[in-house]
Amino acid sequence: MVDTASREAFVEFERVQKSYDGETLVVKDLNLALPKGEFLTMLGPSGSGKTTCLMMLAGFETATHGDIRLDGVAINNIPPHKRGIGMVFQNYALFPHMTVAENLSFPLEVRKIGKSDREKKVKRALEMVQMGDFGGRRPAQLSGGQQQRIALARALVFEAELVLMDEPLGALDKQLREHMQFEIKRIADNLGITVVYVTHDQTEALTMSDRVAVFNDGKIQQLAPPDTLYEAPENSFVAQFIGENNTLEGKVREITNGVALVELDNGDLIDAKPINVSKPGERTRVSIRPERVEFNLDRLEEGSHTLKAEVQEFIYMGDIFRTRLKVAGKDDFIIKTRNAPDQVRLKPGEVVEIGWQAEDCRALDAN
Repeated sequence: MVDTASREAFVEFERVQKSYDGETLVVKDLNLALPKGEFLTMLGPSGSGKTTCLMMLAGFETATHGDIRLDGVAINNIPPHKRGIGMVFQNYALFPHMTVAENLSFPLEVRKIGKSDREKKVKRALEMVQMGDFGGRRPAQLSGGQQQRIALARALVFEAELVLMDEPLGALDKQLREHMQFEIKRIADNLGITVVYVTHDQTEALTMSDRVAVFNDGKIQQLAPPDTLYEAPENSFVAQFIGENNTLEGKVREITNGVALVELDNGDLIDAKPINVSKPGERTRVSIRPERVEFNLDRLEEGSHTLKAEVQEFIYMGDIFRTRLKVAGKDDFIIKTRNAPDQVRLKPGEVVEIGWQAEDCRALDAN
């Protein structure tokens, strides 16, 4: 049965599987629906299946099982050049012997668009990426960032409603990469296009996306807006993969009024929000973000459990202070505090008490 959400989907994967050898599935029973105009990022480690999904959508790979639909039409058997999808690769894939304008004109010629229309569309696409004066140059005369803009313009030139991007910023330096993240998002929002973006960079995914699909082992582990993924991971893999995270191992002693009392392996007790644990005795890995840890105990609720922590290292990072602690026998516990005029700078060797609000600490699966 197809639900209402999928009937309104612009891009849809239904029970899609992919195997290269007939035995091992690199994509396992993928169900995913995107509305028109969404910026969706497929995020995951190498080998998780995210790029394979993108290539099946583009038509460069064929699904072993299941249907892929674009605007309600099954596209499994439609060749890539007839799908009307724009594509941006990490290596830009520009023709070196052509000028910028000729590179942009090429996909229009393939689609049999007349010369005057081609010129208008090329001019418009170059202006979109603020490269209007560069039409006569060759790719070798451009910087990496400029080449990336041209690759983006080429994907937009025939006014595709869907643009796919495979690690498009991977070759750029940090500052330019961050600038292009905002640029791509702005262009996508202004044009109302649908974007499916593949990356292994969590910051990129959190910065750019309306929703993020976190892949591991050929499956989507969680699909949610960036803030939900970061604040409310549903399992240990997502908690570890998205952003920086502290983990402590233990078992559930009791669950009362939506709060789990967890006994850590060294015997200490902490409070956590039970996510995928439900009964006393279960093993759990608790997850707490570095910026949610408090060493000013006045900010905790009365009766909160606290832990002794020994300061190992203090690192000044400009806007934040990063302090590494030894907690419950582990010496890689991190806290982050804002560089404010009244902020305390902890010193190596100091022993402090730390704690957190129970809802900020998540009792997850022990895997």
